[in-house]
Amino acid sequence: MELLVDIRKKLPGFKLEARFETESGILGLLGASGSGKSMTLRCIAGLETPDEGRIVLNGRVLFDSGQGINLCSRNRKVGFLFQNYALFPHMTVEENIGFALKALTKQEIRQKVRDQIRTLHLEGLEYRYPSQLSGGQQQRVALARALAVNPEILLLDEPFSALDNYLRGQVERQLVEVLSGYHGAVVFVSHNMEEVYRVCSIVVILSEGKVAASGGKEQIFEKPPTLSAARLTGCKNIFSAKAVTPKCIKIEDWGCILHSDEPVSPNVSHVGIRAHHIGLAEDPGEINTFPCQVIDAREGPNTVTAYLKINDLGKSDHGYHLQWEISKEKWSEVALQSQPLLIRIKPENLIFMN
Repeated sequence: MELLVDIRKKLPGFKLEARFETESGILGLLGASGSGKSMTLRCIAGLETPDEGRIVLNGRVLFDSGQGINLCSRNRKVGFLFQNYALFPHMTVEENIGFALKALTKQEIRQKVRDQIRTLHLEGLEYRYPSQLSGGQQQRVALARALAVNPEILLLDEPFSALDNYLRGQVERQLVEVLSGYHGAVVFVSHNMEEVYRVCSIVVILSEGKVAASGGKEQIFEKPPTLSAARLTGCKNIFSAKAVTPKCIKIEDWGCILHSDEPVSPNVSHVGIRAHHIGLAEDPGEINTFPCQVIDAREGPNTVTAYLKINDLGKSDHGYHLQWEISKEKWSEVALQSQPLLIRIKPENLIFMN
């Protein structure tokens, strides 16, 4: 299944300029709230109209401003799972699933509804109303309704945002299982980077309406190419930098040199260091090794975030230089060591942004 999106639309505060395409797999649209993710979905579905551009699905033009093509939503063969599920409160589960199947005979509708109830494991809930369902059950009904029309593309807008943490994990697994048997295109919108990484194979990062990065998820998360992409993929340590040799950069705020294991572009503007990539050095002579003090530490359920100040550097804007994320088990050992700690940043873990 092929999807091409190349649209522009003026929105309050910024202009949406979304361009991406996919041929297979689940495409994730990752971005902060207000970055244009949901508007992009609505334009694909025909619920909103771009100012200009093209949208093509499996060779079929859904929208083309130059040719004056703008198919109405019901003719686009789109299944849309809304953020709040948008179930009709006065309809039963069966009636909600069959709502968009009015063109079929009663027998065909019954069969389609039965198929979706079986696929989404909704047996026994057929005659309940949305108010009698849990959040996870409501989501499965909404997904069943979206799939019942045999869409060529399935659009999922923040599908887990209304669920608590316990339900989220269960429903995410069920969704991935259902989607593994779906052969259309899928676009999954979320502001949660971990959700996107687990569910999607291709990632497009939107920042203030612009595509900040796109590609395979491993590539995007390992080496985000832009500042906004690095932030949205969870990089906690980002600094202004410039290349000083083909394999060395200078961090401007620190006034020190970091060595890389790969060539550094002369256009590099920032370097990123993920919090979990910092480690203790075994040899003080190793490159990218610094003595530092722990000035604060905050415990989470499974990890500790330590705030490090490198000894021979001046004050930073935050009062510290690095955030270090470490397991509680490892931290219990580190906390017993005398300071300064000797930390190391491996050359292969540096992220360069132009």
